[in-house]
Amino acid sequence: MRTYLPDFECVIPSSIEEALQQKAERPERIPIAGGTDVFVWMNFGILPGPAYQSLHRLAPQWRTVCAAADGGLQIGALATYSDVRFHPHVKKHYPLLVEAARVTGALQIQNRGTPAGNIANGSPAADTVPALMVYDARVRAVSVRGERTIDLAEFFTGYRTNALEPDELIAEILLPPPAFPPEQQYYRKVGTRQAQAISKVVFAGARTQTNEKQVRLAWGSVAPVTLRSLKTEEAVARGASPEEAWAMLQQEISPIDDVRSTREYRLKVSRNILFEFLEKTKV
Repeated sequence: MRTYLPDFECVIPSSIEEALQQKAERPERIPIAGGTDVFVWMNFGILPGPAYQSLHRLAPQWRTVCAAADGGLQIGALATYSDVRFHPHVKKHYPLLVEAARVTGALQIQNRGTPAGNIANGSPAADTVPALMVYDARVRAVSVRGERTIDLAEFFTGYRTNALEPDELIAEILLPPPAFPPEQQYYRKVGTRQAQAISKVVFAGARTQTNEKQVRLAWGSVAPVTLRSLKTEEAVARGASPEEAWAMLQQEISPIDDVRSTREYRLKVSRNILFEFLEKTKV
């Protein structure tokens, strides 16, 4: 039986300026893009807060996915997983993001949910965040005071907490031009089912084999936040063996036992994924 919801307030701004003013006046308002996370709480009769701000009327301005002038990528805060997944520029240059969007929920979720909401929700099991981290994504945050960009790798400050100021909204996700060939990229989500499952371990990785070697390894569900394993990246770039890389990774992740899995299982899966990545991306 569904529990009755307590009273709550929801405002619906008609312009970006109005949205920022509302957020400045009541910073505790929780912004809603697709609402797929908030609706889960509502179904259980629980609300994470008493005040909300639905941004759906801003879709004409903020529901954009487009190639940037420098060849990078711009993803508006209200762009859905489907918008991202099927965009030609994303499909050609950012395959990890396409795969991450493909395995996020079912089609209904993909048609409504947003990568920006995936970031703002702050779950360490977020499917798109590791892929975005590999691509060195930045978050453009806006408020009545102006705007700034935050590196996604530095965005999360703790479990479901982030670097946004109370009056800021995410306006856009910015990716630089692609730096990795498609064959040197690898994404893996391990869950209970093939779809509609929260990840037990999620990984995105990429590397180049040029004279100036670059390595990116991003992990979800193995720490309080989604993270880049920077020391392991350095070890792989230096030519470390798989076992040496694994020894380093164990110092950077901290999986736990919870309702979805165990620490031991997550460690075993992380090792297997790391070895798979090194094997599949070697030349």
